[in-house]
Amino acid sequence: MGYDAIIIGSGLSGLAAGIRLAMFNKKVCIVEKHTVLGGLNSYYVRKNRTFDVGLHAMTNFTPKGVRNSPLGKLLKQLRFSHDDFRLCQQHISEIRFPEHVLRFTNDFEFFRQDVADQFPQEIDGFNKLVEKILSFDELNLKNQEVLESRPILERFIRNPILIDMLNCPLMYYGNAREGDMDFYQFVIMFKSIFVEGFAKPVGGMNYILHLLEERFKQLGGELRMGSGVTSINAEKGTVESINLENGEKLVCEKVISSIGYVETLKCCSPKLYETEDCETGQVSFMESLFVVDREPRDLGYDKSIVFFSTQPKFDYKVPDEMISITSGVLCCSNNFNYPQPLKEGLIRLTNMANFAQWNSLPRSDYIAAKKKWRNKALESVFTFFPDFRDNMVFLDSFTPKTIKKYTGHLNGAVYGSPRKIKNGKTPVKNLFICGTDQGFLGIIGATLSGISMANLHVLRK
Repeated sequence: MGYDAIIIGSGLSGLAAGIRLAMFNKKVCIVEKHTVLGGLNSYYVRKNRTFDVGLHAMTNFTPKGVRNSPLGKLLKQLRFSHDDFRLCQQHISEIRFPEHVLRFTNDFEFFRQDVADQFPQEIDGFNKLVEKILSFDELNLKNQEVLESRPILERFIRNPILIDMLNCPLMYYGNAREGDMDFYQFVIMFKSIFVEGFAKPVGGMNYILHLLEERFKQLGGELRMGSGVTSINAEKGTVESINLENGEKLVCEKVISSIGYVETLKCCSPKLYETEDCETGQVSFMESLFVVDREPRDLGYDKSIVFFSTQPKFDYKVPDEMISITSGVLCCSNNFNYPQPLKEGLIRLTNMANFAQWNSLPRSDYIAAKKKWRNKALESVFTFFPDFRDNMVFLDSFTPKTIKKYTGHLNGAVYGSPRKIKNGKTPVKNLFICGTDQGFLGIIGATLSGISMANLHVLRK
C-alpha cells in the first residue's frame, strides 16, 4: 500500500503541506535527510546554547483576530490559535544609510511619517506607490508575468537613495535575484515587513518546528528523519516511487518537494529534466552570532533589526570577495517584547557572501578565513556602531558552504532560483514543488506555500 503523497524536506513548507494533507486523512510521509527539522529555518546547538539559523524575525505579524492576513490564513488553515505561536513583537527597527535613517515598527503609519520627515519631497509619490502595492494581488498563482520593480518604483519616487533604502530590507529578506527584484516579490516583502511587521516566537524556531511536528504526528502523519532521497522515479513522465539512501523504495500517488526546483529535477530518474531551462540561485550569506555579557541596548544596540549600507548606493549582488562588508543586517534578539528577558545578550550579523570562494577553500584555510572576514565585517559595523568585542563571551559563524551542506541548496542559495514557479508545477505531471522556489517568501510565506500547494495539487479535485 503506497502513500497518497510523499513530501521531500521537513522545512516549514514541507511540514505545513504534511499537516494540511493529514488533516484530510491523506496517507502522507515526510522524508528528511537530516536529523534536525527546519531546512533553511532550522536551529543548532553550540556550548549548550540553541541558535536559530534562518530566523532574525518572523515577518507578517498581525494581531490576534485579523483573519485575512497571511498569518491569519496560516493559523486558520492549520487550525492553530494566535496564542499557539507565542509571538513577541519588535520594539523598533531601522534602515541606516550614510546620510539617512528610516525607522519602522509594526505600525505602518510610524514608517510613513518617517519617510515624510526624511524625504519630504517624495512623500506624495511614496503614498501613491503604497496605494499600488496595497491593491496588487501578489498571491495570484495564475499570474506568471515577471516585472522588474525598480522601473515601477522610479515612476513614483525620484530619489534613488529612498528607492535603495526601501529595497535594502526587502532584498535581504527574500530576493533571489541580483540587482533588482520581481515586483510581485517586492510587494510580498513590502507588505510583510513594513505594513505588517516583525515578531519572534518565545523559544525560537525550535519551538515553532516542534509545534508543527507534533501537530503532523497527532494527525497520523509519518515523519522519517535521516532519510535522504537518492532518486525520484519518474518513468514516462509520472512519479511512481522514490528511493531512499537506505535502499528502501516508497510508492506514492504524488510528490511535493521543498528542496528547490533545480535540486528536485536533478533527483529525477531517468535524467530527462536537467535540460529544462533552470536558473540556479547565487545569493548566499555569511552569518556571525555574538553572545555578549549584557543587554545589547546597554552597548548601544537598541534596535530590533538594522538593515545598513555604508555606501549611498546599495548593491545587492554576489560580492567579488569572500563577503561584502558594505551592507548587511544586524539583529538583536533581546530587543523584542518577550514576556521574560532572555538569559544572555545576542547580536547577529549577516553579510552577502560568495559561495564559490568559500567552497574552494581547503579545510586548513576555512577556519582562518571565517575569523578574518568576521573581523572585517565587524570593523565595518564599528564605523557607525559601538565596538562590543570586549563584551563577547561566545561567537560562531556559518558560511554559504555550511548552508549548502545542511540544506542541499546549490551554491548555498538561501532564496533559491531567481525563477519562481508560482503554480508549483514541474515537467513531471504528479511532482510539485513548494517552499523557496515556489515564490512565497519569509517564514509565514514558506508555510503558506506548503499549504497552497497541498490544497491546489492534492486536495483540490
